[in-house]
Amino acid sequence: MKRFALPLIVACFALVDCHADENMTSPNGKVAASVFVTQSGGLRYRVQFKNQQVVEPSVLGITVDGVDLGNGVMVGDPNTSMVDETYDTRGNHTQARNHYKVFKFPVHHKASGRKYSLEFRVYDDGVAYRYVVPAEARPSKTAQHVDGETSSWKMMDGAKVWYFERLAKRWKLKSYAGEWMSTDINQLETATPANVGPIQGTPLVFQLPGNLGYAAVTKAALYNYSGMRLKAVGDRTVVANFTEGDAGFDVHGTIVSPWRVTMLADDLNELVNSDLITNLNPAPDPQLFADTGYILPGRSVWSWETLGLDTPETQRTFIDLAAEMGFEYSMVDDGWKDWDSPWETVRSLCEHGRSQGVGVWLWVHSHEIHDPSNDYRQLRDYFDRVTAVGAVGLKIDFMDSEAKEKIDFEIAVLRNAAQRKLLINFHGCHASTGEERTYPNELTREGIRGIEVNKHKEGPLPASHNAALPFTRFVVGHADYTPILYTSPGPTTWTHQLATLVAFVSPLQVYAEHPDAMMKAPILKRAFPVMQSIPTVWDQTIVLPDSRIGDVAAIARRSGDDWFVGVLNGAGARDYALDFGFLPSGTYEAVIVSDDLDAELVELASVGVNIKAKRKQWTTAVPFKVDRSSVDRSQKFKVPLAKGGGLVVQLIKQPN
Repeated sequence: MKRFALPLIVACFALVDCHADENMTSPNGKVAASVFVTQSGGLRYRVQFKNQQVVEPSVLGITVDGVDLGNGVMVGDPNTSMVDETYDTRGNHTQARNHYKVFKFPVHHKASGRKYSLEFRVYDDGVAYRYVVPAEARPSKTAQHVDGETSSWKMMDGAKVWYFERLAKRWKLKSYAGEWMSTDINQLETATPANVGPIQGTPLVFQLPGNLGYAAVTKAALYNYSGMRLKAVGDRTVVANFTEGDAGFDVHGTIVSPWRVTMLADDLNELVNSDLITNLNPAPDPQLFADTGYILPGRSVWSWETLGLDTPETQRTFIDLAAEMGFEYSMVDDGWKDWDSPWETVRSLCEHGRSQGVGVWLWVHSHEIHDPSNDYRQLRDYFDRVTAVGAVGLKIDFMDSEAKEKIDFEIAVLRNAAQRKLLINFHGCHASTGEERTYPNELTREGIRGIEVNKHKEGPLPASHNAALPFTRFVVGHADYTPILYTSPGPTTWTHQLATLVAFVSPLQVYAEHPDAMMKAPILKRAFPVMQSIPTVWDQTIVLPDSRIGDVAAIARRSGDDWFVGVLNGAGARDYALDFGFLPSGTYEAVIVSDDLDAELVELASVGVNIKAKRKQWTTAVPFKVDRSSVDRSQKFKVPLAKGGGLVVQLIKQPN
C-alpha cells in the first residue's frame, strides 16, 4: 500500500499524525521532505537535510474567501515527475542546472468541498512548495480573496539566524535596506526592537549547528500575489506575513502562490552558487525575448552620489568620462524633468551617448507611471516616449512596498519594457525572487542596504555588513549596492571598497564615485587598471575557505581564462592566507591590491569631489598599494588586512 494513498490518510486521522509521503526525496537523496495530516486534519510538512531534520513539523495553509484550506483536509496520491534541464544564466556563472522531483498533491477541504493542489519540488539544494487554488465556477465571482497564509518554518534548535535590521521602522520592509546581523533562532522574536517589531524580510539565512551547513528561508517567483515577509512567533518558528495584513488581497483567476523556499547547502560555496531561486521561475517567453541583443550587462557612471544631478552639461561630461573609462552606461538620476525642455535635452544626451558608445539610463519615480487603468496606459505612453528619445533603460524608484498592487506594477513594467527593448533597474523595492530569469531585461534591483547609507544619519555601513552580504542578500539574486565610494568609505579601507566589485554581483554595476577620482586622482589611479578590468558577470565562482558570514568574505571568480579574488574583512586587523589552489594549472600574472598598513592615512577631502559626503569621524582612509607577482596553483600568500580592510587580486593567465 502506498503511504500517501487517500484511504490511509482518512484512516489515520485518529492518530497523532499520519505521513502522506515518506519518499519525497531529492535526485541525489541528500534532501527529503514529507507532508502529513494531524489528528485534527491540519496540514503539516517537514524537511530533512543529510538525515537531519532542519525544518521540524510546520504548518501549511492558505486562507481563501474566509476558508482556511490548511485545516480539515484530506490529501490524495501525488502526481510525480522529474525535471532535469539546463539554461543560460548570469551572475555567479553562465549555466544553471534545474534538476528536481515534482510531487503534486490533490487536497480536499472537507467542510467547504473545495479542492486544490499542494505542489512540492525537491532539489538537491532545497525544498519549495506552493498552493494552486482553482477559481470557483460562480458567475458573480470575479476574484478570489486571499486572507493570508499559515505557511511556517520551525527551524532546528541551535541554528544561528542572519536577518536585516533598520531602526527606521517605516523603511525597513519598504526598502529592504537593513543592516545584516545575527542572533540565535530562539531569540529572533525579541531580537528586533519593539518599535520595529518581529516581522522580517526575506531571506533569513541560517548557520546550522554541528557543521551541518546552511539554510535560507525565502520566496521565489513572485507574480500576481503579495510579497511574503516572515513573522517570528517564538518556538523557533516564523510564519508568512503580508503587507496587506488582515485586509488580504484579491487574485483574479486561479491562485498560484509564489514558492515558499528552504534553501540548503553544505557550505557557503554551495549557498552562493545555488540557482534554486531562478530555477523556480518560468523560462522567458520566447516571443517576448526573441531578440535579446539589447540586454547587455555593463558598468555605469553616476553623478548622484557625489554631485547630485547638476546640469545637462555635467551629464554630458559624465557620458564622456564613461567612454574614457570604457564603461557601457551613464545614469541620469532624479531632477532631469526640471531642466528646460527636458525631453529634448535628454534626446540630445542620448544621441551624444550613442556617438560615444555609451547608453543612457533615466530615473523615474514610480508614482509617475503606476496607474493600472486601461492596462497601464500611463506607463505605456511614458515608455514610448523614453524609447523615442533613445534611452536604453529606466531606473524606477520608490515602490516602497511589496503589496500585490506593487508586484503587479513591477511585472507590468518588465513586460512592457521588454516589448520596447528597454532595460530596468528597480529601486526602493523588495529583494529579488528570481524574476530576472523570466524577464532578463531586469539587469538589477536594489532591495539592499547600499553605499548611499554612508551619507545618511543612520550610516555609515559597517564592514561587517559588507562581509555578510555575499552570503545573505545576494544568495537570492542580483542587487544594486552602487559600489565604490573612495571619498566617503566610512570605517572601511579603499581596498575593501574595491573588493566589493568582486564580492557583489550585479549585471549592471552603478559606480557611486566620481570618475575623475577613480581614474585620475594620483593616489587612486594606481588601482584603476584593476578596477577597469573587473566584469559584472562571471563564468565561475568559488567561495574560498575561511569565509564566515559577517567576518570575512573571500571569493574567487573567473572570467574567461582570468580570475579575480575579492576579500572583505568585516572585523579587526588580521593576516589572511590566500591559497591559490583554486586555479587551474598554468602560470598567472598577479596584480595584488592590498591595504598599505605602512602608509600614512589619507585625508578623504583631498582625493576627489564629493559635495554630498557626511563623513562624521571617518575623515581618513587606509590607502592601497599595488604589487605584481607570478603565481601558480601551488602557492600561498599571507596578506595583512586592515580593520575593515580588503584584498583584490587580478590573475591574468599567461601563455604556456
